[in-house]
Amino acid sequence: MEDFEILHETPSPEDYFRLRQISGLTPKTREAIARGLPNTLFGVVVRHKDDGKVVGMGRVVGDGGLFVQIVDIAVEPAYQGRGIGKAIMQTIMDWVKKELFASAYVSLIADGEAYRLYEQYGFEMTAPRSVGMAMCIQ
Repeated sequence: MEDFEILHETPSPEDYFRLRQISGLTPKTREAIARGLPNTLFGVVVRHKDDGKVVGMGRVVGDGGLFVQIVDIAVEPAYQGRGIGKAIMQTIMDWVKKELFASAYVSLIADGEAYRLYEQYGFEMTAPRSVGMAMCIQ
């Protein structure tokens, strides 16, 4: 990680759009990005020290008191396997533990094998007690 810097900031709309596309996350429209990003409670970007390129990101969204969700954990494929995803999650978890009430419900949706990363930070599968549900507006 010595080649990278971790910054507490929301990704720019351009970096957000690009990282979602190249990391395999569901694409979002530029209009939705412009409306949504300013509502970030806490953001993390990882920049390459040599050229300043953003190679990873993560965000926390929610009401800041009762419920928050960790979203948009993405690392550019060329930089995966270097601990960047773990660094993003650790930075987010440090903020969560410092800034949120002990009673806050912190959730996330893990795609594919990503649940293995999130388990390292204390996240557990909710089923059968509860089941995650989602809906995309088309």
